[in-house]
Amino acid sequence: MENLSNIGTIKEILLKNGFTFSKALGQNFLVNPTVCPRMAEMCGADKESGVLEIGPGIGVLTNELAKTAKKVVAIELDKRLLPVLNQTLSDHSNVKIINGDVLKVDLKELISREFGNMRVVVCANLPYYITSPVIMKLLEERLPIQALTVMVQKEAGQRICAEVGTRQSGAVTVAVNFYSKPSLLFNVSAGSFMPAPKVDSCVIRLDVSKEPTVKVDDEKTFFSVVKGAFSQRRKTLSNSLSSSMGMDKQTVNEILQSSEIPQNSRAEQLSMEQFARLANEVYKFRKDKSNG
Repeated sequence: MENLSNIGTIKEILLKNGFTFSKALGQNFLVNPTVCPRMAEMCGADKESGVLEIGPGIGVLTNELAKTAKKVVAIELDKRLLPVLNQTLSDHSNVKIINGDVLKVDLKELISREFGNMRVVVCANLPYYITSPVIMKLLEERLPIQALTVMVQKEAGQRICAEVGTRQSGAVTVAVNFYSKPSLLFNVSAGSFMPAPKVDSCVIRLDVSKEPTVKVDDEKTFFSVVKGAFSQRRKTLSNSLSSSMGMDKQTVNEILQSSEIPQNSRAEQLSMEQFARLANEVYKFRKDKSNG
């Protein structure tokens, strides 16, 4: 079906199916005709690969992905959109819609079942309210996917793609960089959607690394240190870590010293390698304490 970016066409389809937008589900449908073809082109899909899409909406992006990839599997939470998608994607035999919550779906099993040995990428216009949980689930579960190309709130995208060790970086920056190499592809104005959100968006791509970008002794400790370090980002690491990780300041200072990190450093100043060293020293301290 053509003209899925045309507001008149969208309204007609939605009216026919008795559909009303849900604020709770963060539904904003793309009406800018240039965005989805660019996403489909830049996501890394080709005629031999599969694409996992999350939240297809009325199928504007799905339609473009179906032209590019061998197979598209889209997970849609809102069952009211299923008849709409059946209508808008009727021209494509290589699309499968699954009604479900991406945060609860067994993605490893789904990818294995639906794509087999195909090369798989993710491409999605993510609702703002679940951006970080979805991205982290896709990365943490070590799924057989090569890249994630997602549209997110502009501010969130800038933080995710910020350079680790700069003021704009945060816990999510470090977490994403642990698993992948992020890049900001292009910005998308609020007027590109119906209804228009209050903020602009951007499209980012995360190229998934085969191995974590830094070597750590215990991943759980690494992420708790990162989270604790950024929990009070205006404070020094000495203060934020002692209050968030239940360690006295003297112990934290000793760990910082053995990690070769100045006590007055703040989380936003640390590199991936420094976070890894710090986490390894915390893990070693806890292990020695439990053995002692």
